[in-house]
Amino acid sequence: MKTIALRIDVDTYRGTGRGVPRLCEILKKHGVRGTFYFSVGPDNMGRHLWRLLKPSFLWKMLRTDAAGLYGPEIILMGTAWPGPKIGKRFRPVIRETMDAGHEIGFHAWDHHKAQAKLMSMSEAEMADEIDRGLAFLAGVTGGIVHTSAAPGWRTNARLLEVKMRYPFKYNSDCRGTHPFYPVVNGKRLEQLQIPVTLPTYDEALGRDGVNDANYNDHQIGLLTEERPNVLTIHAEAEGGKCAAMFDAYLDRVKALGYEIIPLGELARRVKDSAPDGEMELREFPGREGVLAVQK
Repeated sequence: MKTIALRIDVDTYRGTGRGVPRLCEILKKHGVRGTFYFSVGPDNMGRHLWRLLKPSFLWKMLRTDAAGLYGPEIILMGTAWPGPKIGKRFRPVIRETMDAGHEIGFHAWDHHKAQAKLMSMSEAEMADEIDRGLAFLAGVTGGIVHTSAAPGWRTNARLLEVKMRYPFKYNSDCRGTHPFYPVVNGKRLEQLQIPVTLPTYDEALGRDGVNDANYNDHQIGLLTEERPNVLTIHAEAEGGKCAAMFDAYLDRVKALGYEIIPLGELARRVKDSAPDGEMELREFPGREGVLAVQK
C-alpha cells in the first residue's frame, strides 16, 4: 500500500495569504490533491511568545528558525492589539483552494486559543469555537465541512464527544500509526480518526542530525508500504521557505510509486475496516507539552 495522505495545516494570516496559493501551485504541478485545514478567526499567534520561558519551546524556536518560517510579524500578531481576522481577509484564497479540487477542513477559529487552552475549555466553550469556524467556512464554501483537525493535536475525551454533535465524517486529532474509531468511556464513537504518522518539519529539524539538506531523505526513509502514511505539512513552512524542498519531495515519492491523496479519500477506503482504538495524552518527540497519541 504505497499511499501518502496529505494534510495541510493553515495556522496564520501569513500562511493563508502567501503559503496556500504557493502550495496550490506546487500541488497542481504534480497533479495531486490534499486536505487543507484552515484557521479562520483572529491570528493571535504572537501570544505564544510567553512560552519562550519554557526551555523546550525556546529550543524548538531556535532549532527551526521560527522567525524565518512564520515571518518577523508573528511577534506582533495579537499581542498589543487583537489579531487580524484571517478568513475575512482571505475568503477568496479558501474558495480558490476548494475550486482547485482540494478538500477543505476546519482547523480552528482562534488557533492560539485552541492550541493553548482547548483541553481546559468547558464543553460550551469548545462548541463555541467550532460553531464560529464552521459557520464561517460554510459561508465561503457553500456547504458543510466534513472534517476537522485539533491544533497541535491537543485533544481529550470531552472534545471528541463534543465533535460528535457535528457532521464530521472523520477527524485528524492525534498522532499514531493507523486509522481507527476512538473508544471514549467504553463507547465507540462513529467519527473515524486518521492519525498523523510522520513527523512534521518543525519536529524533525535539528534533531538526530536532521537538517534542510537531508530532511527529504529522512522523511522518505520513514515511509512504509504496510499501511497508509499520513503527512502533515504547514502552509507557513512548505508554502514558504521550504517550498522548493517540498516540490522535490513530491518528485521523489511519485517516482517511488507512492500515491498522494486527500485524507477524505483515505477515510473512504478504510471506514469499513478500521478497528477500534484509544488515545492517551503524553509527551511527543519534537513537541512541547503533551498531545493526543494513539495507544
